[in-house]
Amino acid sequence: MTETPGRRRLVVDLQSTSPHMRVPLWAAERIAAAAPDGWEVVHIASPSKSIGSGSNMASDETLAVITRAEGYLGYGVPAGLLQAAPHLGWAHSAAAGVGASVTPELRASGVVFTNSAGVYGEPMADTVLAGVLHFVRGLDFATRQQAASTWNQLPFIHRDLSARAEVRELAELRVLIVGAGGIGTAVARRFSALGCRCVGIRRRPELGAPEGFARVEGPGALDAELPDADVLVLAAPLTGGSASLLDARRLALLPAGAIVVNVARGALVSDEALLDSLNRNHLRGAVLDVFNTEPLPVDNPYWQHPKVLVTPHVSGVSPQHWRRVLELFEDNWRRWQAGTPLRNVVDLDAGY
Repeated sequence: MTETPGRRRLVVDLQSTSPHMRVPLWAAERIAAAAPDGWEVVHIASPSKSIGSGSNMASDETLAVITRAEGYLGYGVPAGLLQAAPHLGWAHSAAAGVGASVTPELRASGVVFTNSAGVYGEPMADTVLAGVLHFVRGLDFATRQQAASTWNQLPFIHRDLSARAEVRELAELRVLIVGAGGIGTAVARRFSALGCRCVGIRRRPELGAPEGFARVEGPGALDAELPDADVLVLAAPLTGGSASLLDARRLALLPAGAIVVNVARGALVSDEALLDSLNRNHLRGAVLDVFNTEPLPVDNPYWQHPKVLVTPHVSGVSPQHWRRVLELFEDNWRRWQAGTPLRNVVDLDAGY
C-alpha cells in the first residue's frame, strides 16, 4: 500500500474464516468513514481466525502494515503482532473471549486491550432460553417423533408423582448462572421475567446483583448452590481458574433432571463426565454451543445423543451483531482520540 507520512494508522483485520464473523462490506466502509481527522484505515484481505479467543497467528499481510499502526481491530491479539508493532497503543477485539491473547508479551507491551464483551449477550441469552425450553417442554421428544412419523403422547405425560417430570413449566425452575457479566445478566433478565428464580456466581459478588438476579454469590459458593439448580448456565470466561469447572464431582451435585447449558467455552466442561451423567439419566439434557474441539468431529457422541442439543458455536449470531460491534468500537475510537478512558478494558490479571 502507499504510505501516508504523518497519519495515524488503524489496521482492521476482520476477514474471519467463519462466515458469520467476517466483516461485511458496509461495515468495513463504515469504519473507514468514521476515521477521525489525521487517521488512515488499512483493511486486511487475508483470512483470520475468530473462533474462541481469536486469531492464533498474524498474517504476513498484517505484519507488513502493522509496523507503524497505532490501533488494531481484529479478533484478539495474534501471536507475533506485538513484536512487529512498536507504535501500537490500543488493540480492540471484535470477540468477547480474550484468554489466548493475555500473554506475557501483551502484559509487558503497555498496549491498552479492549474487547467486545456485552455485544453478544442478547442473542446468546435467546439461545439459552430456547435450548432450555427444548427440554423443559419436551421438544426433544417431539422432533424425534416427527422424524419417525410417530404420534405418542406418553413421554409428555407425568403420571407417577414419585418420579420426576420430564416436561415441566418454566416458572418452577431454579436457574444458576455462572458468570454475571453481559451474557449472564441477559440470561437472568429473560428467565426472571418468565417467573424463574435466578442466582448468579460472579468473581466479585460485592458488586451486587445485576438486573434479573435474586442474588449473587462468589465462586466459593458454587458447590453449595448446585443442588438447588434445575438449570445450570455456564456464561463465564475461560481462565486458569475456570478450566474444567464442571467435572464429575460437580455434576453429581446437581439434582436429578437438571439441564446444563454451555455457551461459554468448551473447556469449562469435562466431556467424559458430562456424557456419563447423561448416559446414567442423571441429567434431563445438555444444550451445547461450544466444544473442546471445533468444528465438532463427526464421530463425537454428542451429535447423536438424544439428550444433547448441539449448535455449531452460533449462539451469538444476530442481524444486529455488526451494528453493536461498531457502536462500541467507534465510541472507543473517539475516546482514544480524546484521551479519555475506554470501555471494556480487559483486566489482564483476571483474564477478561
